[in-house]
Amino acid sequence: MGIFGRKNSAGTGTTTTAATAPVNPALAAVTGEYTIDASHSTLGFVARHAMVTNVKGGFKDFSGTLHLDGTDPARSTATLDIAMDSIDTGSADRDGHLKSADFFRTDEFPTMTFRSTKAEALGGDDYRITGDLTILGTTKPLTIDLEFNGSAKDPFGNERVGFEGKAELLRSEWGLTWNAALETGGVLVSDKIKLVFDVSAIRNAG
Repeated sequence: MGIFGRKNSAGTGTTTTAATAPVNPALAAVTGEYTIDASHSTLGFVARHAMVTNVKGGFKDFSGTLHLDGTDPARSTATLDIAMDSIDTGSADRDGHLKSADFFRTDEFPTMTFRSTKAEALGGDDYRITGDLTILGTTKPLTIDLEFNGSAKDPFGNERVGFEGKAELLRSEWGLTWNAALETGGVLVSDKIKLVFDVSAIRNAG
C-alpha cells in the first residue's frame, strides 16, 4: 500500500492491488497530454539538520510533461527537468553551499532529470510511478506515491489536473556524501531526504 493507501469499507486490509485496481472514472475523463505549470506547482524536499530539526527547500525553475491514460494507467508517463541552480532553502549561504562541489556541482551538472518507467493504479485516487532519477550523472530508480486531486477548468479556459506526491531517497546513492560530524554524535545532514510534490498540469491544445 502506498503513502495514500486506504482501509477497505470493513476497516481491515487494504484496497485492491495495482493489478486489479478498477479504472478511476475521474482520471479516465482527463486522458491526454499535459504540461506542468511550474508557477502553480511545488517541488520540495526535507532534510534532517544536526539530528534535531528539519530544513525544507525546493526548486524554482523546472519543467515537465504528463501523458495520462485514465483507461489504462500503466500507459501513463511523466518527465521532469529541474534546474539545480534554482535551489532555494531560504538561506543564500546554504544555497551557495548546495550548489558547490560539496553537493550538486551545478556548474558541471546543471540539470536533474526524472523519466518514468512504470505507472500503477493502486485503487481510488492513489497511484504509483517509478522512474529513473539522474543526479550528478548517476541514474537510480525512484518510486513516487501520488494522489490524484481532480481536474478543473480555470477562468482562462485551461483544463487542469492536480497531483500530490511523496517519496524518499538516500542521497548517498547518487554520490551526495558530504557531511560533518557533530561533537554530540551523529552528523550534520541526514542521508535520507524526503521529497514532496504538488503538481498542477495544463492539457495541451489540439
